[in-house]
Amino acid sequence: MGSPESSEGLPSKGSVLLALRYYGRELSRLRRLTVPAMLLPALGNIGIFYVAPLVVAKLVGGIAGESGTADSLGSALPYVLGFAGVLLLAEGLWRVGLHCLNRLDARGIEHLYVTGMDELYAKDAAFFHDNFAGSLTKRVLSFASRFEEFVDTLTFSVMGSFVPLLFASVVLWQYDPMLVVGLLALITFTAVCVTPLIRRRQLLVARREQAIARVAGHVADSLMNMDTVRSFAAEEREAAEHRARVAESRRLTLRSWDYGNLRIDTLVAPMSVLTNVLGLVLALGLGAGELGVEAVVVVFTYYANATRIMFEFNQIYRRLESSMTEAAQFTELLLAPPTVRDPASPEPLLTQGADVRFERVTFAHAGAQPLFEGLDLAVRDGAKIGFVGRSGGGKTTLTRLLLRMSDIDGGRILIGGQDISRLRQAELRSLIAYVPQDPAMFHRTLRDNIAFARPDATEAEIRRAAEAAHVTEFADALPDGFDTMVGERGVKLSGGQRQRVALARAILRDAPILLLDEATSALDSESEILVQDALWKLMAGRTALVVAHRLSTVATMDRLVVLDRGRIVEQGTHQELLTVDGAYAKLWRHQSGGFLDDTPADTPAADLR
Repeated sequence: MGSPESSEGLPSKGSVLLALRYYGRELSRLRRLTVPAMLLPALGNIGIFYVAPLVVAKLVGGIAGESGTADSLGSALPYVLGFAGVLLLAEGLWRVGLHCLNRLDARGIEHLYVTGMDELYAKDAAFFHDNFAGSLTKRVLSFASRFEEFVDTLTFSVMGSFVPLLFASVVLWQYDPMLVVGLLALITFTAVCVTPLIRRRQLLVARREQAIARVAGHVADSLMNMDTVRSFAAEEREAAEHRARVAESRRLTLRSWDYGNLRIDTLVAPMSVLTNVLGLVLALGLGAGELGVEAVVVVFTYYANATRIMFEFNQIYRRLESSMTEAAQFTELLLAPPTVRDPASPEPLLTQGADVRFERVTFAHAGAQPLFEGLDLAVRDGAKIGFVGRSGGGKTTLTRLLLRMSDIDGGRILIGGQDISRLRQAELRSLIAYVPQDPAMFHRTLRDNIAFARPDATEAEIRRAAEAAHVTEFADALPDGFDTMVGERGVKLSGGQRQRVALARAILRDAPILLLDEATSALDSESEILVQDALWKLMAGRTALVVAHRLSTVATMDRLVVLDRGRIVEQGTHQELLTVDGAYAKLWRHQSGGFLDDTPADTPAADLR
């Protein structure tokens, strides 16, 4: 149940590189924290794993060369104090480094949360129609949160292992250059053998993350439509679909884990053993010579520490791979630029009236035949225009084009003489108060939902807008009044109440253009009469474009525009169009109780008689 998302493919190389660029920018932006955060723990590791053993080696070598126990203990004191000092210094470096790392993680995550949402806000409406809200939520949150794992792995496992390895190489070189050559050769050989297996595992991890995203998308989809699930008694069916997706996620997760355990770790383990054995043999060989016990301790300890790096190589890569794969699940969405974008050099918004003109407008939905071809329509400043016609005629599409939810393929749309494609989207929409057929509510208070149109509105202004839209009639009866939480998508309100709230928003918006798309369709007759009275007051002095199937809603408009398959077939007042006895008159006669019937738009005219 449920169709896959359009963007659900595996992350591409480009999306992984893009994720790396975003993370790299954060590290560069916060470099005053990045440098100490990554360098100080590495220096601390040098002290703990390489300098401290070097001190112990010197101590052991000194004791082995002493004949008297008392003298040995006396000469050991500086080494013991040096050993303690090294460990204390290393611990101090670690504390300071972690202090910087915590702030690097926190500030980076904060900025990536903001960046991720900014990128989504820049997307066009079609993008959100093609992606599950739950999957998008998981992806944008993972994009930010995985930065912590990425940075911590670089700090503790990459810098924390390989910087000390450089120090170890310098020390070993002092004993014998071949010690360094042998160690680096084993590490390189292991990396060469493991890399092809890791590339195979990348694909498995990407599929695992894809499956997890599908689980998140289905969970959100079911929860947001729980009333529909219950009304169709589909709980078990949805639960079965959820179980199937979770099982697939578990199967792919185990497959990626097992591949790392049974294939990659199985290869690394013998190489680690070989390195340890080689280190012991070389240490004993050096110890038998003039370098003595000191060389045995240093060489064996350093080689043993190197095997830890080799054994953790797969774990290091797994953590980096996992964080980058999840981040790339989000950046994959960014590879395709939004189809609706602000112009590179936008024109300033001028207040030259609120007349609207569609000039030779051509538009087609993605993958469909053109809906509008050379559409011309002029709406003078302050006019009240009603759009009518059967479903699919293009009425709602016109409103969306005016809002630039989609861009036209040809022609121009002008407001006050300005081409809307030359304006910033935010400035364009500041001119319009929009009420859709299915108004969306935020899971916030009733007051917040009304004030969303104008956050700086006073309590008195919010109250006046609510009264004009007849919201107070039900709001004052609620237990918490305007402080009542309306539930996700306004589930606690009826359809008519949600539409009144949306109308209150439009009233509070106080914009010069009013755009109503079936704004009263969910109201009962009594409420509609009250709200229409408020709307006529709101329309005074404003340009109003009103889409309605209920023809009584628009019968008193200055002009009615009848659309059919993207063409304007008639224009005029209600009475003029009835007199013509054309398409509008047929629609009027075929209404029942003030609504259009459900006859398909492509039904032959002869069948309507």
